[in-house]
Amino acid sequence: MRRLLVALLALTLAMAPTTASAYANAFFPTQSSGNRGADVLAIQYLLQHHAQSVPADGVFGASTVTAAKAFQTAKGLGADGIVGPNTWAALVPTVRSGDNNAAVKALQVELNAKRRLSLPVDGVFGTAVRDAVVAFQSHAGIGADGIVGPITWRNLTWHYDYPDFTANLCDQDPDGNGTAANWATSAAVAQMEQAGRAFAGTGQGKIPYGDAGFEHGGDIPGHGSHEVGLDIDIWPIRTDNNQCTAGRITWQSTTYDRAATRQLVQAIRAAAPGHVRIIFFNDPTLIDEGLTTEWPAHDNHLHVRYCEKVHPNSLYTC
Repeated sequence: MRRLLVALLALTLAMAPTTASAYANAFFPTQSSGNRGADVLAIQYLLQHHAQSVPADGVFGASTVTAAKAFQTAKGLGADGIVGPNTWAALVPTVRSGDNNAAVKALQVELNAKRRLSLPVDGVFGTAVRDAVVAFQSHAGIGADGIVGPITWRNLTWHYDYPDFTANLCDQDPDGNGTAANWATSAAVAQMEQAGRAFAGTGQGKIPYGDAGFEHGGDIPGHGSHEVGLDIDIWPIRTDNNQCTAGRITWQSTTYDRAATRQLVQAIRAAAPGHVRIIFFNDPTLIDEGLTTEWPAHDNHLHVRYCEKVHPNSLYTC
């Protein structure tokens, strides 16, 4: 009997969630003017839940800043229009089965983005939503009771997002990390997607999306950074526009298209105003133009580093 109990205990430990440690440092991600993505959309629905007038478009524009300031004033918070941890904490209510409101829409948006689901964003906390919540809570290694309180909100908003490759992106895995390394913060993903859509208008092909990060961050082979979900590698553009199929080149290659790569960098910056910390790429012309920055081993790819107004790591503070 004792051997059986020991075996069962070992099996239980082996089957226990392994992601709890990945969430040990989970925090509400600060979002502000210029950001876009699922976290911004969730903020907009949460502001609506608190009777603030704001469009739910996933773009942190002037109207969202105004609504955030009004909410902060009503709650006695510093009215700076930046949604940081304190504002998030005041925004998120506890929601559960049977609720029907805009806060549930925020929850559905987050679950869809962070767990790659397709829940209707209708504000109804029904069986499918509860099942998704329980699955996420189990995934995160927190109490799986189907009730969404502060701990679940914090872990869910912190969780990384996965890119939509229909946004004129193609998946490239030069460092052997596969699709497992495509995850990044919701803001980083959405801002790169927007750059992809804008670049599509130039008719110069797709953006090759390389390594970003793992689903819960942490060390990623072949990279000294890419651990906090705000770094994304992409490839330069080729003169034949076949950067997704013909292989990676350097800025010295005869097939390198400097003009198109310049347009790509400009699209990336325009898609995330105030939220691009730096772009490493060793083309001396683009460096002289102030578009990129030199860094060793960045001849054949652009390393885009996004940033936020507040971040635990100063390297990612705008």
